Amino acid sequence: MYWTLELASYLEDAPWPASKDELIDYASRSGAPLEVIENLMDIEDDEEIYESIEDLWPDYPSKDDFFFNEDEY
Repeated sequence: MYWTLELASYLEDAPWPASKDELIDYASRSGAPLEVIENLMDIEDDEEIYESIEDLWPDYPSKDDFFFNEDEY
């Protein structure tokens, strides 16, 4: 399983919190690439409820990881 910013972006509007099956259903209905669905299928724990993309991809960058000043724009 691998995640990129582009792949993770397809789950930004997912109905969090969600189970593995709910995320797979959302990804397929929203037209996410096959890689996103394959990543979700690779999750071993079927019963766990995920609160956000960070539960799936712990290294998901937050706004603090980007080096720009929002006040300038």
